[in-house]
Amino acid sequence: MKTGHRGMPHEWLIHWMQLQNMLLWGVADLSGFPTPVDETGHGFPFAFSWAVPMDPLVMEGIQRGPTRAYADEYARVNALINELAVKLSEEIKGHGSRALALAASDRTDTITIRGAFPHKTAATRAGLGWIGCHCQLITPEFGPWVRLGTVFTDMALPGSTPAEKSFCGRCTLCVDACPAGALKGAVWYPGLPREEILDVHACDRWKKEHYSHFNKGHNCGICSAVCPYGRKVLKRNER
Repeated sequence: MKTGHRGMPHEWLIHWMQLQNMLLWGVADLSGFPTPVDETGHGFPFAFSWAVPMDPLVMEGIQRGPTRAYADEYARVNALINELAVKLSEEIKGHGSRALALAASDRTDTITIRGAFPHKTAATRAGLGWIGCHCQLITPEFGPWVRLGTVFTDMALPGSTPAEKSFCGRCTLCVDACPAGALKGAVWYPGLPREEILDVHACDRWKKEHYSHFNKGHNCGICSAVCPYGRKVLKRNER
């Protein structure tokens, strides 16, 4: 399985990532993107983006809806991401640069249902994968069965090669499986508005109406569970 960093940052950073068992990560050049600001009032030109794989057996089990095992795994991985993000930002600051951790799954705008910055934007800019028809990041290594972490920085780094193409082809399994009818079947390209892919309000309503007992209606995952790129992980593990 091909895993590792996308780009060639400082050796100390590569070593640190290895010690934290970060399998898949890269550097996003965010020039021209409005990022959150730190206490100095300034944004950031770069971000570290990484993907933490979910338990594939748990993901396989949510094709008909979320389960307690999935809700627990979702919470566990998010907590791990937040822990790593704080550690990484402190490590970067210790080397003389600014850094800001972006919390996992944190909605800062409940009207548009967005966070302070899209983790998926940092991930595609870092070359980790593309956005599927289910509006989730798809990585070649783990499919969409991942959660994402982001730490902004002004450390001078070579950016990874951004993803610029979808590899979903004509597959519509996620669109057909969405119980909310929230997926529109659009094929992603950089700059495509989220609204062209997903009716986020329809998605949110369905989760809150049907799955409120799982992380206050923030969990579903059906579209990810049926994705062929995720199911390839199961096949590899069976070998």
